[in-house]
This record gives sequence, structure tokens and C-alpha cells, in this order.
Amino acid sequence: MQIIHISAECFPIAKVGGLADVVGALPKYQEASGVSSSVVMPFYDNKFTQSNNKKLKTITKGIVSLGNQNFDYVILKLNKNVLGFDVHLIKIDGLTDKENVYGYPNDVERFVAFQKVACDYILLVKNKPNVVHCHDHHTGFIPFFMGHGFKYSLLKNIPSVLTIHNAQYQGDFEYDKMHYLANFNIENAGLIDWYGRINPLATAIKCAWKITTVSPNYLNELQEIANGLEGLLRNEKEKSLGILNGVDTGVWNPKTDFMLVSNFDLRSVNKGRKGNKEALCKKFGLDESLPLVAFIGRFVYEKGSDLLADAVYNVLEVQKQKVNILVLGSGNPETEKELNDLKEKIPTNFNTYIGYSEELSHVIYGGADFLLMPSRVEPCGLNQMYAMRYGMIPIVSNVGGLSDTVIDIDNGEDGYGIVINDINVHEISFAIQRAVDVYANATFFKAKRKQLMKIENSWNKSAKEYLKMYESIIKLSKK
Repeated sequence: MQIIHISAECFPIAKVGGLADVVGALPKYQEASGVSSSVVMPFYDNKFTQSNNKKLKTITKGIVSLGNQNFDYVILKLNKNVLGFDVHLIKIDGLTDKENVYGYPNDVERFVAFQKVACDYILLVKNKPNVVHCHDHHTGFIPFFMGHGFKYSLLKNIPSVLTIHNAQYQGDFEYDKMHYLANFNIENAGLIDWYGRINPLATAIKCAWKITTVSPNYLNELQEIANGLEGLLRNEKEKSLGILNGVDTGVWNPKTDFMLVSNFDLRSVNKGRKGNKEALCKKFGLDESLPLVAFIGRFVYEKGSDLLADAVYNVLEVQKQKVNILVLGSGNPETEKELNDLKEKIPTNFNTYIGYSEELSHVIYGGADFLLMPSRVEPCGLNQMYAMRYGMIPIVSNVGGLSDTVIDIDNGEDGYGIVINDINVHEISFAIQRAVDVYANATFFKAKRKQLMKIENSWNKSAKEYLKMYESIIKLSKK
């Protein structure tokens, strides 16, 4: 079986969020199970491609058109031994060859061109894939191009899958850019339309043979709240499936993680985590004898980050709780300013790192006692699973994949996390208070830490579910 994943991100080549972690791990686990799995993604002029320049081989060159504009492109192949699976990078002059993944005025042009060249690549390969697996709206036109584009008629019977990592972002645009798309019968224009705009995510939902979400609960939530796509997803629920993301246990392993100050396993967890916590507290001027609660993530509304400053102030200044709080992240400028201002007011028990550091995030998972995730929207969430693997107790909202992966600590012996049912400052503060109480019972706290580390959240199970789903649509393609 041959699978081609098409995505805007793939760790460690280019990462903005959890999408990169999924696309960087799932093909690896599929390869290990005997499935030939590869990734097609844009080429970005970043640190990874610059440092691996000599490991890139030119496969083919060509020209892609966007209306009356032509752009030269080259498809580069990364040596398989770098990531454990084949990666093809599409470099389109003036479009994809930027440093960042998103955030440019011509993102519509960039990703439409990328998708057209990706389809050109599939036409080119001698051994056609059994399944083309598309990820989020940046690849949403591919199922449509394969099924209805004149140029890509030979791909019509290849099954396509869409995985929705986050339905809040849909990439929609006005019809004045429709001429950028691959030529198709105008009678099929309804497939690209959603409420009078061209919507690539809606297009993929309509045209893909199968739709998956990154957790079972998120699939249910999307039929009620999906930024305008609720009705469409309810209509397509028969071809939809929720498959929980997993953890790449090769990368996320506290025993071998080279980014940690102190490595550990189940037997040495208390000593190892103590070493990492000491390093964190020394770096950020915190009292290592107190429980340490950390937030890691983007400062966006979906993550509940707008409530952080008020919650921290309430916990430390109003309630005077004996706890340290550390925030790692960036995003909304107002949130960044609020947190930095608060750091000046509360210098002893609170600190921030505005920006992102992969190394620091690993040390936080390996040393902080609790991970705070007050998300309003969390399709799957990987941070809580990273935390659990490292023996860090998650404090999470009751949404999406957080609901699928965290059982409240008060729900009997099987419980191991702290669940927030209503996302507001009061409930977040109360959850932190619960964490402080858990920490105070050292025997109970250490037992829960070990319980977390025994939970199986690797990609092994999820990879098997994807394989089963692939087999079902491959059978359909042969009828």
C-alpha cells in the first residue's frame, strides 16, 4: 500500500502547530507497519532546508500557471534516512520559497499553486498511490482537482482523505480568484462554493472520499460548532471518522530526550523531574519548593490565553496561593503585554518566555508539575499527551481531544488530570487551587505521576485505525 500525505507543515521541516507533529509522525509509524508512506509539502527557505541543502535532490522542474501568471517550480526529494520516510518539497519561485509557513498577503496564490503542482507530481509518478491523504484547508482543493480537474482526470479513481486538524481556519476567498484553480467544468462550481465564497475546506469535505478528525469528540463538536460548516459536516457524517492523534514516542521519550536537563524513566521519575524543575526555577527565579504550573501554546482566543493574566493575578495576588506559574508562548500582542506587565507586578511567583523554544518546552514537560490548557477549542491536543508521557499532570478544559484523553482526578482510581468544565477566570483559578491541593499530598501526587507515564498514547493504535480506513476506501475504488 502506498500513501501520499500532502500538508503545509511537517516536523521538523516546518512547524506552526500540531499539524506538523502529526504529519511528521504518522508516516513514520506507517512505514514501520509495512506501509509505504511519504509526504509532499511546500519548500520553505528556513533553517531546516538551509542546513539540509546537500540532502535535497532535484526530481523534476516545470511551470505552474495562476491565471495569466506563470511561475517556475522544482520538486526536491529529501533523503529518506533524514526523517524515516520520503519527503518531496515543492519550491515555487516567488511563492513557496519564503521563510515562514503562513502570514503572507498572497497566501491564496501560494497554496493554490502548491496544490496544482502536488497534483502534477502525482500525475508524474509511475507507481500511483493507493490513497492521497490531505491535511487541512491548505490542501483542500486536491480532492476536487483529482475528481473534476480536466488535467487530472487520470487521478479520478484514486481515493482521497481529508483530515481536519482545525476547522476554524478554512482559507476561503472571493470568486475573483477562481481563475487560479485548475480548469474544470463550470457546472461543478457548487463544489467549491460555501455561502458565496470559494472555500477550500468545504470543497474537500464535499469531494474527499473520507473525512477524519483528530479526535472522536471533535468530530461530534464540529457538527454543532464549525465556523459555519456545521450543516455540511452533518450532511457528510456517514463518511466521517474521528481518529485520535498519537505521540511520537521516539521524539517524546524522557529517557532519551536530549533536550532535557535530567533524563528519567518510570523508576527514576522523581529524581529526574526534580533536576529539570530545579533548572527551570533557577532560570526563571521561582521557588522550587512550590508546585509549578505551566502554560505552553499560542496566544489565541481558541487556547483561552486571553484569560491567563487575570487568572494568574487572581491566583497569586487575590487568593495568595502558594504556587509558581510559568507561561511559554506568543501571539496576540495585547496578551503578550498583559503577561509582561504582570511579570513586573509579581516577580517572585510568575514569569514568562514570550516566543517559542522547542528545547524549553521539553524541559517544562520534564520539570513543571502541572500543564494548564484552558482551551475553548482543542481538536485533539498533543501537549497534554506529551505532558502525561513525562509524568506532568494536565489541567484541561472539557473540549475536543482533551475530553477524549483526560479523566478527572476525582473520578476514582482511573482519574489522573484536572478538568475545567467552564472556561472563565474563576474556574481556571479553582482548577489551579485543586492542583495545589493535589501537590500537597506528596504520596498521592507521585502515584498519579507514575500512573500518567504508563498510559499508552503512541501512534501505534491510531496508525492501525488509519490503515483500516485506507483499506475500506481502496476496496471502493476497485468496484
